Amino acid sequence: MTKILSILLLSAFLLASIFFWGHENNSGAAAEKPSSRQVLYWYDPMHPEQHFDKPGKSPYMNMDLVPKLAGEENKGIRINHSVVQNLGVRLARVERIALSTEVDVSGLIGFDEREVAILQARTGGFVEKVYGLAPGDVIHKGDAIVVLSAPEWTAAGNEFLAARSDPSLKEAAMERMRLSGLPESDIREIEKQGKALSAFTLRAPVSGVIQSLDIRQGMNVSAGQTLMRINGLAKVWMDAAVPQSLSEAVHAGDKVSAKIFSGESIAGKVEAVLPVMDESSRSVKVRISLPNPDLKLRPGASVQVKIGHAENKTALAVPTEAIIRTGKRAVVMMSEGGGRFVPVEVSLGQEIGDKTVILSGLMENQEIASSGQFLIDSEASLSGVMARSIPSMAEKRIEVTDEADATIVKLSGKEVTLKHGPFKSFDMPAMTMPYALASAQVADGLKTGDRVHVRLSKHGEDYVVIEMKKVMP
Repeated sequence: MTKILSILLLSAFLLASIFFWGHENNSGAAAEKPSSRQVLYWYDPMHPEQHFDKPGKSPYMNMDLVPKLAGEENKGIRINHSVVQNLGVRLARVERIALSTEVDVSGLIGFDEREVAILQARTGGFVEKVYGLAPGDVIHKGDAIVVLSAPEWTAAGNEFLAARSDPSLKEAAMERMRLSGLPESDIREIEKQGKALSAFTLRAPVSGVIQSLDIRQGMNVSAGQTLMRINGLAKVWMDAAVPQSLSEAVHAGDKVSAKIFSGESIAGKVEAVLPVMDESSRSVKVRISLPNPDLKLRPGASVQVKIGHAENKTALAVPTEAIIRTGKRAVVMMSEGGGRFVPVEVSLGQEIGDKTVILSGLMENQEIASSGQFLIDSEASLSGVMARSIPSMAEKRIEVTDEADATIVKLSGKEVTLKHGPFKSFDMPAMTMPYALASAQVADGLKTGDRVHVRLSKHGEDYVVIEMKKVMP
């Protein structure tokens, strides 16, 4: 109990320290010269978003309203360096990362329905013998399945023997045996022994597992009757249920890493993203093809898989832990140096590992608080500091980037002419075209004729080269 009380007292002390330092820096000038700065509005520290045009009591908690002076509205709060250290506030940089997605899901192993073989009777006959097989048995290509007496095949063999002395009739008789479905091995046996067979052995056309076996000794079979269904095991399918929110990140051909019960990982790929969604689980079924040379993947078993998808695009990102989600919006505490922090509203994209993509609100290389940000946000609210809002679509110019290989055709201080491959994000085909350089430093160390990897940025309708790296031949 004493330990809990100590922790609570320490937390209260730290919060009070932030409050003290924040107000000392934000309001000190106003205390020295109260009449020299204009009062913009009054606010309740517990509800800083609500503004009042005159002093008085808050309608929420009957507290005295606090004035917001001119020049304080967008300056954020300042926290003493020692308090920052005591709180363990860490800073993280807004960085550009490659857009890639890894979806972690589980699924069930099943048979590859493209690896199916059907054994049928090509003629009517009588089952003399069935080898000791049953559904579920694993067999190999060429294994004996059933011995069948077939009058039509015996007659075809006799016709061949009678006609073999005449070369013109021999070929016709041989073709008749093949068309009647007589197994190739038995045709060779008839030709070798010089006598017709009364019983014929049907063999497995492929290796795999017996799915169904519909013959028994003593049965009569008719032409076209299915005797056995065999499913190959060299490859298997895994059906994975991907949540609707992640379904757009999975594509046919994506690489897959499956972890089986023994801990071993097996590489595969996404065969297809099926077009129907499961109404009960709101998930999309993804069919994954996995190799199974050692028969370690058993149909019916569950497997955990990671589906990876890489894009030739980049985006700004920050540590996910740095984001404060309020339900209606997302905010980060941006550092302006010298212990000053400003809350900034951001628009979020997808999560990639431990980072979250920032669609708008921040710029590359800015610093934000990645720990202690909730206490800083509390002090900002008490001080009436509002988060900088995201500009509207009409006010902001969205930056999109893409990359391609190119050759420098002409180079000047502010412009470069490139013979480049396609920029798919911009629907731009391969061409030769001049582009503005973001700065002269982008072309440092480069010359005409160099092969380079280019990152192109689109600001509104303008294209600008923001990075060029020499590619070794």
